[in-house]
Formats: sequence, C-alpha cells, structure tokens
Amino acid sequence: MITEIITFGIPEGMTREEVVANYRRSAPGWRANSDLIRKNYLYDAGTRRAGGVYLWRTMEAARRAREVAWLERVRRTYGSEPVVQYFDTPLVADNVVGQTIDEGGPAVAR
Repeated sequence: MITEIITFGIPEGMTREEVVANYRRSAPGWRANSDLIRKNYLYDAGTRRAGGVYLWRTMEAARRAREVAWLERVRRTYGSEPVVQYFDTPLVADNVVGQTIDEGGPAVAR
C-alpha cells in the first residue's frame, strides 16, 4: 500500500466553507476509484493550506491519479502548486472497521 500526502495553498478570501464544498463535489469521484482505499481531506486555516491523505493499493494507482487534468484543476481552483509526497505503508490500524490491514496478509479483525 502507498500513502500519498498532498498539500496546496488556499487563496486569500477563500473560506473554509468553500474549500469543504469543493471537497464534497470531489468525493463521489474518489469513491468511484477502486484503487483508492481511503482519502482524508485536510484543511489548516492557520497556514492557509489544504490537501488530502490518500491510501492507495499501489504506487502505479497513485501516480495514475495525478494526471494533467488533476494538476490543472488544483491550479485553477486554488491558485497554487500541489506538493506531493509518497510513503510505503506496510500496515494500517483501522478502528472504524475494526481491522489491521497488513500488506503481507489478510485483514485481521480485532
């Protein structure tokens, strides 16, 4: 599994409500991506940054999601360049579903 962390600046004058409205519009598309396990949307009013933390099945899937159209949409909507980081994710402890997801084997219920 791969964790991808993306952050970008929010333009002056854009409110939290506007950012969250953008997130709500994008959520169905992310839910439809079968390669994406989970996405957490981020917002920091103090630093005027937003973004997302994605958990992908593979690095290839993560990279496919970053096509030119996505980059242009971020630039157009937020007026900034996204910063993208990738991390190998060997294990996930998920208290919502009550499982530990281990890359080396099946999910284990608690």
